[in-house]
Amino acid sequence: MRITDIIGKKRDGKELSTEEINFFTEGICSGSIYEYQASALLMAICIRGLNSRETADLTAAMARSGETIDLSEIPGIKVDKHSTGGVGDKTTLVVGPIVAACGVPVAKMSGRGLGHTGGTIDKLESIKGFRTSLSREEFIRNVKEIGIAISGQTGNLAPADKILYSLRDVTATISSIPLIASSVMSKKLASGADRIVLDVKTGSGAFMKTLEDSIELAGEMVSIGELTGKKTVAVVTDMDTPLGNCIGNALEVKEAIEVLKGNGPDDLKTVCFELAARMLELGGKGDIAACRELVEKSINNGSALKKFGELAEKQGAVYEPWDKRAMQEAIVRHPVTAPHEGYIYCMKSELVGKASMLLGAGRETKDGKLDHSAGIILYKKTGEYVKKGEIIAELHTSSRHLLPEAEAMLVQAYDISSEAPQTRPLILAYVDSSGVVRY
Repeated sequence: MRITDIIGKKRDGKELSTEEINFFTEGICSGSIYEYQASALLMAICIRGLNSRETADLTAAMARSGETIDLSEIPGIKVDKHSTGGVGDKTTLVVGPIVAACGVPVAKMSGRGLGHTGGTIDKLESIKGFRTSLSREEFIRNVKEIGIAISGQTGNLAPADKILYSLRDVTATISSIPLIASSVMSKKLASGADRIVLDVKTGSGAFMKTLEDSIELAGEMVSIGELTGKKTVAVVTDMDTPLGNCIGNALEVKEAIEVLKGNGPDDLKTVCFELAARMLELGGKGDIAACRELVEKSINNGSALKKFGELAEKQGAVYEPWDKRAMQEAIVRHPVTAPHEGYIYCMKSELVGKASMLLGAGRETKDGKLDHSAGIILYKKTGEYVKKGEIIAELHTSSRHLLPEAEAMLVQAYDISSEAPQTRPLILAYVDSSGVVRY
């Protein structure tokens, strides 16, 4: 078998066999296939596409390329949740404790943020003492004892994906839906969960900008899960406007705690409660209506909030997360005002995320340092009417010299108009093996 033959076959629009896909994946990991050859095949895939079977085979091969997590010794149905990323997306911090409090084990491997989208691990590390690097034994033991553990991803999880992603980034093949789907799902398969709920973001702050592309990506990932033996469903959610009112690590943890207390912004509650209900449904806790009732009950009786506290204590937090001493406070807080009167017609979510990154809340490279206290509080969002000079947001940072550029970018993110905008639902579609339901 020769890589040049495989490249030519896909160039001509022909279907690759399982053996050819395995040969390619093993070759990029061993180094027997050169980067320029891998790049050529990626471009052929980007142009010609992959069918569902080819995509599932590529995903499974990437998942097998490194370490896989065996969760079989944890009793019950393990349900994982993955978000495709967005601005203010702190859903894991809310959803994990809710689901665990309702009796479905949550064994979550999460990543760090890069660019304008935040990472769950970075958020949790804003809590003093919280450890995100757990041994396999401690990870499993914590889930057995309290029903939840959240740990950073192992360095050897789906290494083939890391190689291919780095090549896609420099060969203009990032946008290929089969390659995106296989990248996401290879890590989910390697993480060992029995079933998977996907939160596919769509809009200006998401990777997929249009609803149609987001539904296509959701369908591709659901198909991969089903073809590899993992019951998988997807919820397509809006990311035209940042989720919640807080962007930045410590700020987002505080907002997540407010939701677990029964407070917090309605948009964040809507998305989190729907994702939690879908996880409980896959975990065997009843139909979706019953699972939504379980979610509400866990908030109202305080069990979800208590579970978050157990998680923090188990993973080394010095103080309870709701203690004022648990997280660093920003030294500099700067109000941002509306440049003129009108309705906030739309928000460029990506610019909001980038403004937060400029303040120190995000990193441009994987080795970049974070200011866990940095970020933005949004006081006004899409659809609200503002007067000239009214405070619309507050910037938090440890370095005052970062304010001018971040403020200019944030003001640019607000489109204020005399016309009121049309709104769309936060939950836009639900995708499972039977098809798509649009809302």
